[in-house]
Amino acid sequence: MGALTLDILLGDVHSLKQKRSVVRPLVAELHRRFPGVAVAETGHLDLHRRAEVGIAVVSASAGNCKEVMDACERMVAFRPEIELLSARQRLYNDED
Repeated sequence: MGALTLDILLGDVHSLKQKRSVVRPLVAELHRRFPGVAVAETGHLDLHRRAEVGIAVVSASAGNCKEVMDACERMVAFRPEIELLSARQRLYNDED
């Protein structure tokens, strides 16, 4: 299992309503492109120009889990309307 946390700076956003109009389609796109992942906005909920998106991946192998997290990160990083400030990945094993 793996977890990916993305810290995102939004472009020309001046309200929480505008923020939702950027974040919701991003979350939906991640769900569409990677149907086996769980995605949610997990932080910076009260800030209109920042968002934190959490992604959880369950896979039989750590390698596949890492590949999916890397692909999710790339998809977000290449979106022109946002800037990816940081991405943190963590792999969990049976002992965690």
